[in-house]
Amino acid sequence: MTETLDGRHIVVTGGTGALGGAVVGNLLEQGAICHVPNAHAAAPAHFPFPAHDRVRLAHNVDLADPAKVDAFYTSVPNLWASVHLAGGFTAAPVEKIEPASFAEMMDTNARTTFLCCRAAIRSMLESSMPGRIVNVTARAGLDPRRGSGKVAYAAAKAAVAAMTVAMAEELKGNGILVNAVAPSTLDTPANRADMPNADFSRWVSLEAAAEAIAYLASPANMAISGTLVPLYGRA
Repeated sequence: MTETLDGRHIVVTGGTGALGGAVVGNLLEQGAICHVPNAHAAAPAHFPFPAHDRVRLAHNVDLADPAKVDAFYTSVPNLWASVHLAGGFTAAPVEKIEPASFAEMMDTNARTTFLCCRAAIRSMLESSMPGRIVNVTARAGLDPRRGSGKVAYAAAKAAVAAMTVAMAEELKGNGILVNAVAPSTLDTPANRADMPNADFSRWVSLEAAAEAIAYLASPANMAISGTLVPLYGRA
């Protein structure tokens, strides 16, 4: 029988966000121990699991700071999987994108993903533990034409996709499987507020996205690596 996530240690960056809450909830249902780095001094009020006995919140962790990322991952015992949901979004015509805004998109999406992947891989290689890494790119990261009006975001997510495939190839001999999901529009309260006239039924539910991510992070995934999974719903 396939091993389960029961008692396995999993990092979930961006775990206090809307998708993060769904992913953490799914992993907890499967018995995992979730380590959630948080950039602030306390978890946001909407995070549903601050007192759960298998949730380990770490506060004031800047995921763009390599020293803080490395220190956080060093504190996680027997790391099995690392799920990287942390990121950011901005949209603007290309002629109005400031260099600082472009750099911010690269930092919040590509840099944080790279630093967390690097720290997780170091931990897994040190312990000789086969493991799982799951990143989040975007539809615009796979199909750059979808990046019209959001060039900086598309470029950053394309970098995440490229890193995912390259790392999967590099680590295939170590039993570490590296994949990414590429959502179109997620059905979150923030997206509904921003696009009140959209057809929400075409969007990807948080539960569906969490299920896909949890599968890629689980021992049930025995062979999938280097895959960029489209999560487009009916979009």
